[in-house]
Amino acid sequence: MTIAPFLEDELGDVLDKALQHAGLTEDQLAAATGIEANRIKDAEDYRYDFTCAELQKLAVALGLNEVGVCAMSEGKYPLPELPALPFALHTIALPYGIGRVNAFVLQDFVTQRTILVDTVDRPERLAAAWPAGVAAPAAVLLTHWDRDHAGGLPAVILPQPGLSVLAPASRSGVAVDVLGEGDERCVAGFQIRAFRTPGHIAEHNAYFVTSESASGPGVLFSGDLIFAGSLGGAFYCCQTLHKEARRVVAALPGQTIVAPGHGPLTTIANERRFNPFLG
Repeated sequence: MTIAPFLEDELGDVLDKALQHAGLTEDQLAAATGIEANRIKDAEDYRYDFTCAELQKLAVALGLNEVGVCAMSEGKYPLPELPALPFALHTIALPYGIGRVNAFVLQDFVTQRTILVDTVDRPERLAAAWPAGVAAPAAVLLTHWDRDHAGGLPAVILPQPGLSVLAPASRSGVAVDVLGEGDERCVAGFQIRAFRTPGHIAEHNAYFVTSESASGPGVLFSGDLIFAGSLGGAFYCCQTLHKEARRVVAALPGQTIVAPGHGPLTTIANERRFNPFLG
């Protein structure tokens, strides 16, 4: 195991999201755990000094994985060694707000054909960060249409009119192949399976991608559904997001690499074991 150099969420974010998922206030959590409400509120603002016993009480009251919660409180959330893939996976990670946003380029080892998954927030930033020597994409997968994940789309569709864009919903002015739950496509040597995963927003997909011609693990592009050590923010429905995250994690092999919209890569097995919301 290696320790994450950064995560999208800290313990305070996890507590804030867990309170929403449980439908509790800080005062109610304080009554259930015997920990002062002001200390819980401080923790949500990234000021925490909980003992191990207090963290266990918080985890039990919120239905969280105690091991993952304790690891996050110490800044030691573990990340796995990633398995070898039968294709290249290039990560484009750029600063966004106080964190980072990810786009990914899949590249077939034989044909060198590529697929782009999400586009970061602006065309010029995507163009500047494009991996050297890597071909323009044959298709674009969008997990959702939020600006930080789709704002860079003109950088790829303007030079390539008619480029295939696969997404959970249509968009005016863009030719979109709308994918729903269980829909599959074969593009550029890759097999794509869509999971319809509302929660962060109403129209959100995660994609499980494997090689058409070579055996080996696949990649789950989880967008704002699952992060290493956390879940995405729930602007549509936190209970739905939690349910969908558990469903997807249960459906895929443990060696599947999880490539989230924010934060570092992880695996399904790692998140089953350590993620506060999934373990």
